[in-house]
Amino acid sequence: MAELTGGDGREPTGRPRAGWPTLLLLLAVCYAVAAAGGFAAADSAETYQALTKPSWAPPGWIFGPVWTVLYGTIAVAAWLVLRSRTTGHVVAMTWWSVQLALNLAWTPLFFAADAYGLAFVDICLLLVALAGTVTAFGRRRRAAAVLLLPYMAWVAFAAALNLSIWLLNT
Repeated sequence: MAELTGGDGREPTGRPRAGWPTLLLLLAVCYAVAAAGGFAAADSAETYQALTKPSWAPPGWIFGPVWTVLYGTIAVAAWLVLRSRTTGHVVAMTWWSVQLALNLAWTPLFFAADAYGLAFVDICLLLVALAGTVTAFGRRRRAAAVLLLPYMAWVAFAAALNLSIWLLNT
């Protein structure tokens, strides 16, 4: 491995490889987004319970465990891209940052502002940004793109749920 990185932990391009501190930072960023969303909508469990929901809506308790796992995979995927030996990290990480910002915006829109229509627009934009992220990550590290697929599937499901709730509650 040392011969691939020049023996000093750097890529052949001279850029240092993303190590464990980078992974910890990415995990901290992702879980800070989760915490900020939770803080912005502290009464989300009560709000969700009070909404008219479609018959296929999951119970409220499922969201915490699912998002806990997904935020971890979002961080690990970014770390894998930063560790890859390819170029184009700036574009890939820009997509990643945009999708994370849209993710952060959704919870306060939906739960704190009760703006179900705006939340739906946000989650649709999130899906577009996620598609860009998966594509950009796939060009650098296939495993990173694959790690984001459950997240993308969950967001697509959440978009359908958001739309249903919006239509049922307006």
